[in-house]
Amino acid sequence: MAENRMAILLTINGKDSPGITAALTSTLAEAGAVILDIEQVVIHNILTLSILIEAHKEEKKSLLKDLLYQSKELSVDLDFSLVPEKDVITSRPSTHTCVITCLGEFISTKAISTVTSALYDKEMNIEKIGKLAWGKLSCLEILASASSPISVKDLAGYFLEISHNTGVDIAVQRESLFRKAKRLVVMDMDSTLIQAEVIDELAALVGAGERVKNITERAMSGEIDFSESLRKRVSLLNGLSVDALAEVYDNLPLTQGAESLIKVLKRLGYKTAVISGGFNYFTHKLQERLGLDYAFANQLEIVDGKLTGRISGDIVDAAMKAKLLEDIAAREQISLDQVIAIGDGANDLPMLGKAGLGIAFNAKKSVREAASYSISQKSLDSILYLLGINENELKELG
Repeated sequence: MAENRMAILLTINGKDSPGITAALTSTLAEAGAVILDIEQVVIHNILTLSILIEAHKEEKKSLLKDLLYQSKELSVDLDFSLVPEKDVITSRPSTHTCVITCLGEFISTKAISTVTSALYDKEMNIEKIGKLAWGKLSCLEILASASSPISVKDLAGYFLEISHNTGVDIAVQRESLFRKAKRLVVMDMDSTLIQAEVIDELAALVGAGERVKNITERAMSGEIDFSESLRKRVSLLNGLSVDALAEVYDNLPLTQGAESLIKVLKRLGYKTAVISGGFNYFTHKLQERLGLDYAFANQLEIVDGKLTGRISGDIVDAAMKAKLLEDIAAREQISLDQVIAIGDGANDLPMLGKAGLGIAFNAKKSVREAASYSISQKSLDSILYLLGINENELKELG
């Protein structure tokens, strides 16, 4: 900074109205002041505007007099302080920045205090806090930085118990270009895209509902091998009429927010896929209904209009799910960092691990603990908040 120039920090507060920033910056421009930094926020119609300027020392009194007079006309308060040259930041220091997204039916003051205190304990500085959903406080986004490298995985694990104690979902992501540059979303079907386990519904029609449900729960929790469990469950469907597939499909409830999620993703140009350890009769139906780009699942063997109790071809197990995700990304020339994967079972974990953003959605405890991200919201489209999309943008896209 030249010897005849000085840095001044201007702070403006008051009731927001159109033209305040325009008027003040016009005055600064006319005086030949250089804006070094500027930030504005409006909360409940109250404006806070901070401007760091560089101005000629001999023009300081005249400039401040004009600004104070103008602020009075604009009905806002203006304060100022001189900033020593050594404290003027001309470039952003090297920091390690994370985005912490908090989701809940209502985020209490205690929850906010717990999260912000945890960041302080981890020697992280909060740079910005904003809400993404209007009305009651249900979604907060916190930008925090550390002066030394920090493990996102370790930080997410640190917040796991806090999430449990506060009843608020807490997702931690590295702030980078890839966070808002996702291009592919891959979803599980059962208990993710739909609120049912298809094989349980089919088994109920042959009187094997409880037996199959028990095996399903053990498989989703990771207690038994998925492929083995699938063969056991499908064998109990032997003799079931193929007409039962349509009957079950007609009664499948989509997860709340599923249709709006897909609609927004398509508007944003995302590719979408469902990869399921279930059956392709149902994934293809959902693909057609929702306009998904890809659908993969197991093929039930059918002879003379009845299920044989066997699977045709390779089983879509945990490893196959992860491979299919990679295949789709490669086909679409999309980096894995730009992929979102969503699932609820242990057989989804390898798929979630491959994606830049792998989300355990209303999953079993063991899956939540193993996944990098976990949310327990009722609506599937709440995932959009993790991309930094706010409620107004969602309405516009809807």
